[in-house]
Amino acid sequence: MNMKIAFVGKGGSGKTTLSSLFIRHLAANEAHVVAVDADINQHLGAALGLNEDEAATLPAMGSQLPLIKDYLRGNNPRITSSATMIKTTPPGQGSRLLRVREDNPVYDACARTVALDDGDIRLMVTGPFTESDLGVACYHSKVGAVELCLNHLVDGPDEYVVVDMTAGSDSFASGMFTRFDMTFLVAEPTRKGVSVYRQYKDYARDFGVALKVVGNKVQGQDDLDFLKAEVGEDLLVGVGHSNWVRAMEKGRPAPFDLLEADNRMALQALQNAAEDSYELRDWERYTRQMVHFHLKNAESWGNEKTGADLAAQVDPAFVLDEHRTVASATQPA
Repeated sequence: MNMKIAFVGKGGSGKTTLSSLFIRHLAANEAHVVAVDADINQHLGAALGLNEDEAATLPAMGSQLPLIKDYLRGNNPRITSSATMIKTTPPGQGSRLLRVREDNPVYDACARTVALDDGDIRLMVTGPFTESDLGVACYHSKVGAVELCLNHLVDGPDEYVVVDMTAGSDSFASGMFTRFDMTFLVAEPTRKGVSVYRQYKDYARDFGVALKVVGNKVQGQDDLDFLKAEVGEDLLVGVGHSNWVRAMEKGRPAPFDLLEADNRMALQALQNAAEDSYELRDWERYTRQMVHFHLKNAESWGNEKTGADLAAQVDPAFVLDEHRTVASATQPA
């Protein structure tokens, strides 16, 4: 199976912890994984076992945006220069595409291999939002590097792209929330915990986004009953306390195969739900939504910023799909 997965939820819900556990679970099941930390608080590296120094030296995708644009543009005749590319620019004939398992200049610049107990994964991070960004940059411009890569990414069999999204309703600030085959919303069994769910559900309904709720910090049947009453059939599974996670958060993780059996079963439920959504994958709709958000951004700010008619970048005959050959993805510029 090949899947693009997002983890969303309010701050403090355990979103990053659960996304890191899911990444470990996929690696244990011999899947090929690209993990992306697109949260404004960059904690995924630490949750995957990197120490502070290792996490701090991860290359920021946001700082490599010129390289990313130049590579993805390829020799697409509709894109006159990489300077006219914005975060929503869609691929067309001549564009370079990204694949999970290949080596390419984008991964060389932005990805680092992280060794987990059961295999290696690639990790990419947007880079932290710092004080120097205040007044001169928007965090969404950093996340734009992720959106651009997702727009040009074709995932193949047994390949997963797992994105830890920024917390709360900021996840809706761009069209990136439509870039996924499955979105897992992490919610605590509280009224605040399900408030983001209601917001997200409205967006998901409008764009056909597959959404499942993962109850976190569930302490008993009463918590599960509360979540079921609030979110109905969207509730996939509940995750309870984990001594393994507590030890990991102290910097003393046990081998992953010692994670509690019920939590392993919960992670398998996530993988099963993701794989079930594969049959619903609609590349034409995916491409159509990509174009929709590009035209919206072009009109609202992109044309003015770049001085170009960005609607002309759209290739009406192009549909991104998993059957596009590697050759078309790696042609010379």
